[in-house]
Amino acid sequence: MRALITSLLTTLLVGCAALETTPPTAVHQPMSARPEVRAGVAPANGAIFQTVGSRPLFEDRRARLVGDTITINLAESTTARKASNASASRDGSLSAGITSINKLPLKGLAGLGVEAESESDFSGQGAAAANNLFNGTITCTVIEVYPNGNLLVSGEKQVSINQGNEFIRFSGVVNPNHVTTSNTVQSTQVADARIEYKGSGYINESQVMGWLQRFFLLLLPI
Repeated sequence: MRALITSLLTTLLVGCAALETTPPTAVHQPMSARPEVRAGVAPANGAIFQTVGSRPLFEDRRARLVGDTITINLAESTTARKASNASASRDGSLSAGITSINKLPLKGLAGLGVEAESESDFSGQGAAAANNLFNGTITCTVIEVYPNGNLLVSGEKQVSINQGNEFIRFSGVVNPNHVTTSNTVQSTQVADARIEYKGSGYINESQVMGWLQRFFLLLLPI
């Protein structure tokens, strides 16, 4: 009996802990990266000007190296509609009869008649619509620089509200030519973009179907 109670308490504690877990992600990993050490650079000497962190005077501050940050303007708006109609019909009829039989066996079939008709109709309609809108900003880190100069960026923003957490995640490939002088880029100009907005906590869990309900949902024929 004591073992059963212990098992139940452990299950409840695990279930409570699961409410605070970080939701899984599909964005590129890692979500941050440290800047690479530049080769052949003299160590810091205590002066105001440091060669380690210097850039040419007329060079802009747009992201171009691993560890640099870049701001993504999330401006996603998607609208999709689909409608389809189908119809089919078919009619058929058959008529046959025997008027007379003379000097042949089976004279009793004389005057026999057969008639048959068939009709088939089919019609179907379908429609679907979807609207998605996502606006905001998130600052990501360059985690890799491709040989052609494109930047693989990834980042996460976590917001805690009362007893729940909201996670905004983004990753994708940025063309440096699309980066503005203010070091920003539109999300619509990012290739292979992966945008996530997920939450954790009891409020988010209350909107998810329980595992037992999902189990029976898979077994039901309809």
